[in-house]
Amino acid sequence: MAWVLLIVGGLFEIGFTTCLRHVEGFRNIPWTLGFLASVACSMTLLEIASRSIAMGTAYAVWGGIGALGTVVVGIVWFGEPASLVRLLLIAGVVACIAGLKLTAGAAA
Repeated sequence: MAWVLLIVGGLFEIGFTTCLRHVEGFRNIPWTLGFLASVACSMTLLEIASRSIAMGTAYAVWGGIGALGTVVVGIVWFGEPASLVRLLLIAGVVACIAGLKLTAGAAA
């Protein structure tokens, strides 16, 4: 269950980074509220998951999900470049996240 919460927390991280793009100095109230709600959910789920998953592993996976998702959102919705090198590096992040999950042991 901790891993599910951690993954959902990582998805909320994607939400807050996407909202952050639109807050306009925190003057755009709907996007700012979305940002604040996403940050609160993301951090809360990270904290709960880290009770069962080693903090270093939890934080690395949470941050990796957020980074990966933010890059994908940037490519798909904001027209950011999708070069071969960039896609290979994204695949490397996915491999690292999977490796951390596979080596986490029975603690989770």
